[in-house]
Amino acid sequence: MKIKTAALVAAIGLAAALSACETATPYQPLRKGAATAGGFADQKLDDNRFRVTFAGNDLTARETVETYLLYRAAELTVAQGFDWFETVDRHTETDRQTYVDPLYGPGPYGYGWGWRPSWRYYGGFGWGGWGPYGRWGGADIQTVKKFEASAEIVMRHGPKPEGDARALDARAVMTNLGPKIVLPTKK
Repeated sequence: MKIKTAALVAAIGLAAALSACETATPYQPLRKGAATAGGFADQKLDDNRFRVTFAGNDLTARETVETYLLYRAAELTVAQGFDWFETVDRHTETDRQTYVDPLYGPGPYGYGWGWRPSWRYYGGFGWGGWGPYGRWGGADIQTVKKFEASAEIVMRHGPKPEGDARALDARAVMTNLGPKIVLPTKK
């Protein structure tokens, strides 16, 4: 009975931890204690040069992380009194973690001691069992990806130079990407 109780407590703890991260990272400053993990941060390097980053949680797509990074760069450019910015260095990192849920795999909590869904079917050789992860269950293996994009930008005054693919008009970026920006919900 103690093993089943431990399995139940582990399942409840896992569900509570997952419910805390049930939404993608909104466009917000990066800070500890936020309702949803992730957000943007920037660091001033020189009078017109900044490093801008945006980190998403495991539900935030790479495209969203990169969109929020560009939006933050444009927003920061306008806030600093500049007209356009140029990215001099930009990259996106992927943090990949693989987890195995012990309630589904072999060991004291799996294969009969812990709860797992399974179905029976009648095949050509008699009755067989099938779980969501193969014949007779298996382990619940999840790979979680988190993306973090960063860029070093140089801000400038006046019209942006034509033909420079790295130069972006800050107000145009904000206008074009604005509809894709999701702000945190008020509670």
